[in-house]
Amino acid sequence: MTEIEKSNSGNDSARPWQTYNTVYTTAKAGMEGVDKEKVQRVVYEMSKGSKYFEHEEKKEAYMKQKIESFRAQLAKLTDSDVSHHQKIADRKIAELEATRDLSRIWLHVDMDAFYAAVETLSNPSLEGKPMAVGSMSMLSTANYEARKFGVRAAMPGFIARKLCPELIFVPIDFKKYTHISGLTRKVFHRYDPNFLAASLDEAYLDITNFCNDKGMTGAQVAEELRECIHEETGLTCSAGVAPNRLLAKVCSDINKPNGQFILPNERAAVVTFISSLPIRKIGGIGKVTENILKGVLGITTCEEMLQKSSIICALFPHTSADFFLSVSLGIGRTDTPQVTQRKSMSTERTFSSTGNETLIFQKLVDLSENLSSDMKKEGIHGRTLTLKLKTACFEVRTWAVTLPYYTCSSEDILKHAKKLLKAELPVSLRLMGLRMSHFSEGREGVAADPKQKTLSNFLVAEDASGRGPRAQAQSESSLCSDIQEPSESIDFADTHQIRDSEHTGTSHFHSEAETQETFDHQIDNFNAKVSHHDTVGASTELLPAGTGRLVESDLSSGLFEEISFDQQKRNCSNDETGSSLYPRESMFWLNDYQCSVCGAELPPSFTEERQEHFDFHLAERLQDEESSNKNRLVKPKLRFVEKEETSYNRQKKKQKRSPSRGKHIPIDVFFAKTSQNF
Repeated sequence: MTEIEKSNSGNDSARPWQTYNTVYTTAKAGMEGVDKEKVQRVVYEMSKGSKYFEHEEKKEAYMKQKIESFRAQLAKLTDSDVSHHQKIADRKIAELEATRDLSRIWLHVDMDAFYAAVETLSNPSLEGKPMAVGSMSMLSTANYEARKFGVRAAMPGFIARKLCPELIFVPIDFKKYTHISGLTRKVFHRYDPNFLAASLDEAYLDITNFCNDKGMTGAQVAEELRECIHEETGLTCSAGVAPNRLLAKVCSDINKPNGQFILPNERAAVVTFISSLPIRKIGGIGKVTENILKGVLGITTCEEMLQKSSIICALFPHTSADFFLSVSLGIGRTDTPQVTQRKSMSTERTFSSTGNETLIFQKLVDLSENLSSDMKKEGIHGRTLTLKLKTACFEVRTWAVTLPYYTCSSEDILKHAKKLLKAELPVSLRLMGLRMSHFSEGREGVAADPKQKTLSNFLVAEDASGRGPRAQAQSESSLCSDIQEPSESIDFADTHQIRDSEHTGTSHFHSEAETQETFDHQIDNFNAKVSHHDTVGASTELLPAGTGRLVESDLSSGLFEEISFDQQKRNCSNDETGSSLYPRESMFWLNDYQCSVCGAELPPSFTEERQEHFDFHLAERLQDEESSNKNRLVKPKLRFVEKEETSYNRQKKKQKRSPSRGKHIPIDVFFAKTSQNF
């Protein structure tokens, strides 16, 4: 061990807070002169021994493991490997350089300490005093007077009080913040009707056309916009102007509060600006990625990232390498994002850790009412309900269930949410949330999503597979007939396939008595399996069909583990080794910013967008589960008979009704309703 390593080791044992990495950094605007070591020491001493401390230690251990893994890969690289990847890096850099667009002018607006500023506007007596919005459990934001003491957003209130004994706490009032945010967005709309709102207090505007039409520069537009916002709301904001959104976001943070920074649309200016920029200033590079780049390659600035492009291409996936290289060149997105269909709607609340079931269920009632109210305002109905829980140990658990119908009723939401929650009890929670997704197509004014599969897709697919146009027409005719009938429909999630695979390997119909007997026998077997496999913990109440569970760690750690409840049942059963209902690939954020499923890139700061993105994939998986369940059901074999014979059989089928025995479903009703699910 070298002398430097010994010295560092001694410092670590004498000052353990120096190696305790948390989200409570001093990198936020207004905290430049804060004593970082003092803040680290206070956070360490106040957190030591807590559940949060244990959770952070686990994340720290995982991060160190990743760093060691990267170091091992780096040690295996030969000179020829480095030379090979240098050629790849040079080619990538040339390709990225060819995509550089300096023709657009992007402006990023960020309100200054938004929640705290709104509260100060409502109560002028708070002016000039250290104040934070939140509670002793958690802070949503802090004003600039409080930030001088090291107080910042996402910090527990009791730690903030230790750093600043005179700190004033103000409770959260989202109605006020939403109202003021609406006023700011009206101003944004004047300059860019297609502006991109990143949150309540920030937005991206493409002001290229506005500048050309008005004959103004980016600096003039930014100054005018900031003045308009102050006139409309009484609040200040900061702005950044640059050739792309990535750089505009960085620029808006340079002269906060109530300032602006302009980066000219010139390649030389961009390269000079980005070269000395710390990598943590880039959206998409969080604590984990920063520590990996620094711990493995010694990279702290964007220029160093470009200098070690060959090693980056050798160690990281191509999408991650492309991102790092584009950042090091100062190249970002310049296109206007397309308006996408809303995938989900959610609400969640953080509270003091509690295991009181009465209090937990009351929180669930409030969330159900809030979610229902928001959905009714938008006029949307959803089918996939997701329950998010964060335990006292900071473990995040997510349960989801697909309902048999679309709804926005608080009673329906609460009923199914309770069933999901009961599977986790007893448990001590500090956060709870509800999310609704899988919205109805073309109903209640909601436009159909082109990515969403429809009944027409299945009919076309069936026709392409050999059913023929006559069979398709017959199916559509039967479907229309079923829709017009006022009779009760059958949910095929609650029915089971009738197969004779032991003999022929194909599905066909038996006689009515044989079919009913087979149906009864399969239901008995199913009930026996459910009673044996479907109990969860101490809860004896079964979860609804289609329920899946996802257990995730903190997003910033890059971990995301998925556990399918239905898959657990199949693993327990030796006679059910069929296809999985969920894709086997797990979902997580590669390098803390890229979706492992589709490759979409979202920085850690885009919390709500990440949740919606995850919920979209979850809804897709649940829909795939439904489709696979339905495809395993028996399909009526279509016989190509003359029209007169078909009409005769239909009339005969309508006249003959089999009597229901006990609680069994009449077999003729089962046949009549089959076509509407395919």
